[in-house]
Amino acid sequence: MRRRAFLAGLGAPILGASLAAGPLFASSPSLRLSGYPYDRIQGLMNGNIEVEGFEHSFETDSIGGLNTDALGGSMTREVTEIGLVPYIIAYSNEGLRNHTLIPVFPLRTFRHKSIYIRPDRGIERPEDLVGKTIASPGYSSTSLTWIRGIVEDEYGVSPSDINWVVSAGDSAGAATGGASGFENFIPDGVNISTGPEGLDESELLVEGIVDALFHAAEPKAYIEGNPLCVRLFDDSRAIEQAYFAKTSIYPIMHAVAIRRDFVEAHPEVIAAVFNAYSQAKNQLYAFQRKEAWYISTVPWISQELEQTRAIMGHNFHSYGMTDANQETLKALLRYCHDQGLSQELLSIEDLFHPSSLHLIEEM
Repeated sequence: MRRRAFLAGLGAPILGASLAAGPLFASSPSLRLSGYPYDRIQGLMNGNIEVEGFEHSFETDSIGGLNTDALGGSMTREVTEIGLVPYIIAYSNEGLRNHTLIPVFPLRTFRHKSIYIRPDRGIERPEDLVGKTIASPGYSSTSLTWIRGIVEDEYGVSPSDINWVVSAGDSAGAATGGASGFENFIPDGVNISTGPEGLDESELLVEGIVDALFHAAEPKAYIEGNPLCVRLFDDSRAIEQAYFAKTSIYPIMHAVAIRRDFVEAHPEVIAAVFNAYSQAKNQLYAFQRKEAWYISTVPWISQELEQTRAIMGHNFHSYGMTDANQETLKALLRYCHDQGLSQELLSIEDLFHPSSLHLIEEM
């Protein structure tokens, strides 16, 4: 079997070229990976990066589908991106142990930008959310858990201070795949109701049924420029940068999970998958340094990258159990327990495979 050759960094096929390397050994185990088609994993998707010792393929899916497949579904994929909080809920409350995590974090994003309000409800700062009604398409998603935790830690507003509405629809469902079962876990001690049928979270805000939205994605009303849906923080970027400077937390949304039965049969898969994801990301970093300035449509992409590195370091999207990543994970585990989503306060060692805890990226 021959693989196509690819331009370094871009993943574009070189016409008429082929690799001189011979075929993979017939005995190489097959490995199915799945997740979103991020720029940082393109090398894995297009075959430019291999998982050492395995013949791999990559299937794209949304987080709703990924969570559903892994947490009680068909579990057809040996390696899958997974939402951290749904995994924590399944692990803590349902005793699911079909997968183990490795410290590869395909999706990380700051969450101050994810708070949307009606500008006519007297909400000028986070503290004004007390007593307000807030909609979301899934209460126990990782994103919503982070938002609630940040709002409580930074501004003193707890989930019990708010009236929650879980919307019947999700205006960003095409991107998220909708909420999976473990993203609709309802804890005790909070006031939660279900929104009217036929209305998504964006429509609830525009029609005045709720005062604000917490949403992982940009809701439809915001994308369309509806003046009744605006961000709470006008300059969310500056707020998020200040939050990082204060806490060193770059919120982790998703991790990579591997089926335990496959790990037991092939323990070498832990390091092989970790290294492959790291190599794919390093390939992106190299492309960003050398070619993003003229390939990207964003006019100031070079300055953006320079500022990001100045604030967060060269490896700003880091994998492995660095000190900062450990503190980030501990914060999320605390939020899950404090918000009633997990029955016990879990540790990093509970969730991540022991052999993955000391893996280090080669930069």
